[in-house]
Amino acid sequence: MAIRYAGKLYRALNPLFACEPLSGRGAALYGGRFNPKGVPALYLSLSAMTALREANQVGNLQPTTLVSYDAEIDSIFDGRDASALAGEGMTAEALAASAWRDEMRAAGEAKTQTVAARLMKAGHNGLLVRSFAAGSTADDLNLVLWRWGDKAPARLMLIDDEKRLSP
Repeated sequence: MAIRYAGKLYRALNPLFACEPLSGRGAALYGGRFNPKGVPALYLSLSAMTALREANQVGNLQPTTLVSYDAEIDSIFDGRDASALAGEGMTAEALAASAWRDEMRAAGEAKTQTVAARLMKAGHNGLLVRSFAAGSTADDLNLVLWRWGDKAPARLMLIDDEKRLSP
């Protein structure tokens, strides 16, 4: 069963890439836990603190640009639902597995990326999943988007009324 999300989302960006806050190009170039290489994705958080944890998972806090979005996204797969995960041949533990990069290197695609590709093909716009960053709890949630734009059913609008990110 798909869910809908409406509200604010957050993303902590490397300042070098802050001029493209709606681009999923980096994820497409390198692949991510929930998107195979070649597939754009936006990794967003439901809270600003979760976004900061996600962006600074290794070592000390590095310079970061925090942005926020207004979202209305339909057809989101709820990765917190154990029975829905089981229907996809996945578990919460498998979603959290830290070896996804090794799987991607060895097999060309990690198991989590394979499931994400199936969900995309089934029409899901994104995946709601808990954060796996150090210090996170079950209340720290991320929304990974595979489809987004300025209109329904996957409306995502950058909040930048003062045009601070414009060149």
